[in-house]
Amino acid sequence: MTFVDNKIIGQSKPATELKKMIGLIANSNSPVIINGPTGSGKELVAEAIHEESRRKGSFVALNCAAIPSELMEAEIFGFEKGAFTGALKTTVGKFEQANRGTLFLDEIGDMPFGLQTKLLRVLENSVISRVGSSKEIKLDVRIICATHKNLEKLVENNDFREDLLFRLNVFPIKVPSLKQRTEDIPDLVEHFLKIKSRTDARKSPNFDGTAIDALKKYDWPGNVREVRNVIERALIFFPNQKINGEDVEKYLISVSSGIIDRAEEQREIWSEFDEIGTIDHDDNINSIRSQPPTAEDFSTWFDTNNSVDLRRLLQDIEIVFIEAALDRNGGNTSEAAKDLKLLRTTLIEKIKKYGL
Repeated sequence: MTFVDNKIIGQSKPATELKKMIGLIANSNSPVIINGPTGSGKELVAEAIHEESRRKGSFVALNCAAIPSELMEAEIFGFEKGAFTGALKTTVGKFEQANRGTLFLDEIGDMPFGLQTKLLRVLENSVISRVGSSKEIKLDVRIICATHKNLEKLVENNDFREDLLFRLNVFPIKVPSLKQRTEDIPDLVEHFLKIKSRTDARKSPNFDGTAIDALKKYDWPGNVREVRNVIERALIFFPNQKINGEDVEKYLISVSSGIIDRAEEQREIWSEFDEIGTIDHDDNINSIRSQPPTAEDFSTWFDTNNSVDLRRLLQDIEIVFIEAALDRNGGNTSEAAKDLKLLRTTLIEKIKKYGL
């Protein structure tokens, strides 16, 4: 797998074309402007360009919208000791940190107009001066910018320098919205589940076909970033469970308060299940487990319950038995399969299905 494949997930036509464009321009030192909707992965594209270029320096990112305008110059160019109140020591800026590497300026449309002039000078001469110093520092930095704004419109409104736009816009890249590449959603779901499973002790849920269809039909206003959020919800709400289309629409895309009732229902089901197969010795002694429940024990279920999520209950029971058999046999699938009266290949398929 290439650097690009690690960053841009999916095999749809828009994703494939984006990867090809990254490969074409990576080895150039010319500036790049990445345009795309919020959450579409513009910084990932910038990282992919840097990694594919194999520049020896670091990838340094700065969000122009996140820094107050009065501090941005010092943040980008660095400053000398005593240059202003609070400048207690000489500090290098983002440009110097990115020497021989790549400087990614996110939300370039929010850069103050006066600072745009200084950025233009760097692009033309490859030199910077720290705040409070007249000394020029020669650098080798590739500039990649990103924005979700229309820079041409900003130029018309005199909010962005036209000459800077021309200088930056050597390689314009348009990142597609997720709505334009919904066929990549299964790959994105798998990708984020793998990432989250490394740091989350909960076992990953399983999205069935109806769940994937529901995800594909959704508009995804938050783009790829929203997919990550949905996966995080799925891990919390449905650990080690199968997720269907109704679950996606009711509890993942829009978080309904009904998820609380859903969780309570599952706990009640298991509570009732624990009670089946126990006997009472007398009023002062708690019920204790006797023989495991039989199928007939469930015939009285509706005497005390109004409903049951049969599909999920049976799935949960199957998971419990498989885990118990594997634990009993030290993870040996052949012996566990014998205890469960299953073919070994069938057991392995179920283990993969449930992510055990």
